[in-house]
Amino acid sequence: MGLLRRSLNDLVRVDVNAEALARLAWRDFGNGLSMCRLAREGARELVLYRIREGAAPDAFLKHEHIGGEFYLVLKGKIADETGEYEAGDLVFLDPHSVHAPRAIGDTLVLVLWPEGVRLVD
Repeated sequence: MGLLRRSLNDLVRVDVNAEALARLAWRDFGNGLSMCRLAREGARELVLYRIREGAAPDAFLKHEHIGGEFYLVLKGKIADETGEYEAGDLVFLDPHSVHAPRAIGDTLVLVLWPEGVRLVD
């Protein structure tokens, strides 16, 4: 799987507004994972994932990114088959990449799917 990673910590400071987050329309999956769709056009989506500390290790199901995936870790850490990514890390996964990420601690991730996702067995 191709991977491009860049830490933005030396360039950008991200402050998350807790009050604004609380006003968003979150979909709670009941396993410590919540998602808020910020924008959607066709198969393209921009979403926020909020993962609570202690969330089920398999909260994210294994999935394929048809057109790749671009994400920015805003808080906490995400780990998958390619490594661990922390707040400020910007990650791009190639089209048709497959992974099953998990969060480490309270985590907030901004995700762009250029062509959507598909669950994989």
